[in-house]
Amino acid sequence: MPTFQFVAMDSTGNEIKDVIDAPSEQEAQQTIKQMGYYVTKISEKKQRAAAAAKGGKGKGKAFTIGGVNPKVLTTFTRQLSILQDAGLPILRSLRILEGQQRPGKLKNSLIDVCEDIESGSTLSDAMSKCPKAFDRLYVNMIKAGEAGGALEIILRRLAEFQEKSQSLKRKVKGAMVYPIVVVLVAVGILTFIMVKIVPSFVDIFKDFDAELPAMTVMLINISNFIVDWFVLIPTIPIGIWLFVKLVRRFKAGRAGWDLFTIKLPIFGQIIEKNIVARTTRTLGTLVASGVPILEALNITRETSGNWMFEFMYQKIYESIREGESIARPMREYSRPKFNFVAMFFWFMFIAGPVGIIIYLMRMNERIVDDLVTNMVDVGEETGELDTMLYRVADNYDEEVAVLTKSLISLLEPLLIVVLGVMVGFIVIALFLPLVSLIEKLT
Repeated sequence: MPTFQFVAMDSTGNEIKDVIDAPSEQEAQQTIKQMGYYVTKISEKKQRAAAAAKGGKGKGKAFTIGGVNPKVLTTFTRQLSILQDAGLPILRSLRILEGQQRPGKLKNSLIDVCEDIESGSTLSDAMSKCPKAFDRLYVNMIKAGEAGGALEIILRRLAEFQEKSQSLKRKVKGAMVYPIVVVLVAVGILTFIMVKIVPSFVDIFKDFDAELPAMTVMLINISNFIVDWFVLIPTIPIGIWLFVKLVRRFKAGRAGWDLFTIKLPIFGQIIEKNIVARTTRTLGTLVASGVPILEALNITRETSGNWMFEFMYQKIYESIREGESIARPMREYSRPKFNFVAMFFWFMFIAGPVGIIIYLMRMNERIVDDLVTNMVDVGEETGELDTMLYRVADNYDEEVAVLTKSLISLLEPLLIVVLGVMVGFIVIALFLPLVSLIEKLT
């Protein structure tokens, strides 16, 4: 029969430490309660847990590739917060949730976490050994919850943070599905017309041996190019993607690409505001959870996903260490400087020399406006930094949703017009020679 060691409080408030034999942890808790004690901590004796771990380490694990699905992790966090709020021991809560998980990375990680906790580790230490499932933000918030004795509150905040982040991603991705599908279908149809339909008309025109209009000649040349270089249609976007991936492996290349993306017309605003919303919500959640401000800034910097924001938060971190506030360095270092690689991308992807001119006009625009810095300043003065950061994040979430909806409203008629012009050009170019031939025959 397993032996459990427990810490409990008696009716006078004195702490009791003892061991008890019981078939399961639940029955051990019931026996202790019948003895008149209130259980504060209980675990199987380390010797037995270590022996069990040695004999069954890795049992029940499935082979997996990659990390944990964010949606699955969000659901797990919400369920764990509910179980902790109900007063269940952390190990039992984890065992319950581990049993509910489908075979995958999260289930494997939970098996390891449970084994480490049984061996005497804390929850945050156990989770830190599974970085593919629980990142630094997650682990540090759990550590803050353990230190403050409010793990259920921290888990609830973490679940809310993940749910809002996932909600924003779903809105942006959902809004972009329609234009992407339309573009892909249009490219497929136009390619089919150029490869199959136009060559058939060319054979007809050769039989009549007549002079063709300039539009028809242009269409035939485009069709011949696509037929001869058909492989370039999928190769060009893949080549551009590989080129960008290669450039981003270097520090200067990553800085240039990230500056290029956040300064793009319309799309850049969505990317920039999305990052502002995500980073301010991350920082606000960490501060509200009791994570030290320097550690919170480090985590926010690492999870920003953009070189310019990483640079800004690094400067804020350095200023805080020297006794400065957050608002002043945020205002000072949120203005990008000239970057040659960013200018190259503008030249390459945005209309050559015109792209360079646009970049030079926009390169010094701040990535964080006065609204953010002023609210952060007020939050520091009043001691409600986390509240102000939450408000900034909510405001920018709303702006991203509005911008995305406006972009889709603009793209729909624009795509229809562009497709109409292309199809009209093809139809006119193909039928002009036929009309001329009919007139001659008449």
